[in-house]
Amino acid sequence: MAGYTHSKDDHLKRLRRIEGQVRGLERMVDEDKYCIDVLTQVSAANRALQAFALELLEEHLAHCVADAVAKGGAEAEAKVKEASDAIARLVRS
Repeated sequence: MAGYTHSKDDHLKRLRRIEGQVRGLERMVDEDKYCIDVLTQVSAANRALQAFALELLEEHLAHCVADAVAKGGAEAEAKVKEASDAIARLVRS
């Protein structure tokens, strides 16, 4: 079971809102809106995706990584490395 399963509906709602933001960006470009206004909305969509990613990461650490660490062994090391790599990707983006 995924770490986010208990909040899956909330995540899906959030992703649909983000999808709406991106569709709104498409509309803005189609309607030749002012560049800065479009960039402002791009920034908002990026922040929304980052917030989603951080929440998902938190759930992954609390469930998937914590469960693996409790079991110990190679799986624990692999999950911690996987989480570290995911954090590094988020920081670079």
